[in-house]
Amino acid sequence: MKINRSLIISLVLMVVVSALYRIMPQRPMGFAPQIAIGLFSGAIFVKDKKWAFAAPLISLLLSDLLYEAMYIYSNGSTLIRGFYDGQWINYLLFVGITCFGFLINTRRVGNVVLAALAAPTTYFLISNFLVWASNRGFGLDRPKTFNGLLLTYGDALPFFKNSVMATLVFSAVLFGMYYIVKDRFAAKEAEA
Repeated sequence: MKINRSLIISLVLMVVVSALYRIMPQRPMGFAPQIAIGLFSGAIFVKDKKWAFAAPLISLLLSDLLYEAMYIYSNGSTLIRGFYDGQWINYLLFVGITCFGFLINTRRVGNVVLAALAAPTTYFLISNFLVWASNRGFGLDRPKTFNGLLLTYGDALPFFKNSVMATLVFSAVLFGMYYIVKDRFAAKEAEA
């Protein structure tokens, strides 16, 4: 896939807007576009994987930088840190989510929907297992028993619901807009 100027500008805008959306006050926690961006970039940049991984990771990093700046300079008006112990795990999970995108057959809506359900579910299961298993004080420090693990998953269910909804919504927007724009460019080229 040839990377043209318009595509690069679109990617930069997507990354910046998604990072700004993620730090928006009053946004439902877990309702963010980064998982959908990972799926989308993985599906679209199959041949040039550096772009596939760059989009969601840069979006996360930018929003984390903004969160950290707000935390430092807000005089206590925000409790959300941009950087914390174990955060690298989130970045690693997003690399995995982007790999889900490589498996999407973009010509089939069902594949996109399936990936939009599987990616946040995988993220939910792995990230909350790691919160439960860690001794770093994340979460509510549930006991290291099977019931403690279930309690940890229960604690995160509101985030999971919002994450699934966000991934479905933002995937529909990203993939839908991509095909609308792609079809218009193809129609213009056919007319020329």
